[in-house]
Amino acid sequence: MSSNLDEMSWSDARNLLRKWRDDNERKSEDVMQLWDAVLSSKQNKLGNERHLVLEQVIIAALDCSRIETAEDCVSILSAEFPGSLRIQKYRSMLLEALEQYDAALDELEQIIRKDETNAAPRKRKIAILKTQGRTAEAIRELCDYMKIFMSDQEGWHELCNLYLAEGEYAKGAFCMEELLLHNPHSHLIHQRLADIRYTMGGIENIEMAKTHYCKAVKLNVNNLRALYGLFLCCGHISNSKAVIGKRKEAQKLAQWAMGQIQSRTQDTKATQKTGKSRTARNDDELQALEQAFGGLDVGKVAN
Repeated sequence: MSSNLDEMSWSDARNLLRKWRDDNERKSEDVMQLWDAVLSSKQNKLGNERHLVLEQVIIAALDCSRIETAEDCVSILSAEFPGSLRIQKYRSMLLEALEQYDAALDELEQIIRKDETNAAPRKRKIAILKTQGRTAEAIRELCDYMKIFMSDQEGWHELCNLYLAEGEYAKGAFCMEELLLHNPHSHLIHQRLADIRYTMGGIENIEMAKTHYCKAVKLNVNNLRALYGLFLCCGHISNSKAVIGKRKEAQKLAQWAMGQIQSRTQDTKATQKTGKSRTARNDDELQALEQAFGGLDVGKVAN
């Protein structure tokens, strides 16, 4: 980029910035180079596109820690559009970059009061609270957000993460169940819900985890984590006080899962290099898995 700046006209620089905006490319360092070398002194030639360029420069300047440049652009836009919620959002971003979090939260709160359906300031507020380690407040704000924007899948993911960070596994599981309503055929969501249920413990949760692991494997048979989880769940069930039918079914399913795990973890090249036979290597893998899983006994089911 720097090698072409001397030959670039202001119109070429404007067109390049426009292309990056249209393609949703950030390119913050390149934007700042174009601004410093070409466009900062040619603002009056940009016409109606000038305000879009100034907004693009604000984001790039904050990314590159060019606080003074961001302040200048925000001041220009604030003077031309006093009372604009959009410019107020940039002021809050500037305050956040200066680590003046309380002032940034005040700005965001003003925007939210004026426009309750504006999602961006609500998300930004949650992000600041999370950055400050105020997880309980972030959860409360995100719950309020989800009441309005119930179809925001990223919001459900983030709320699940926050609940898990606080040890609220049942509430985290609820968030993943909400996500399943939007993506019932996502093997990753089934797998994560199963992980949470398995962590919660108890035979009911283990059986629910097994169901979701099975679904994850059915949707993607190469999901090794789901196969490992399925093996663990079946091991617990086969060694539990469940009825004999369930234990036998769990035993067979555990053996099947182990077979799938072994078939997917075999490495022909590694076998050739080490000189081990396939049978010997499978025995090594099975022994390693049994050690990792605490030596669960899935080979026998007491009558």
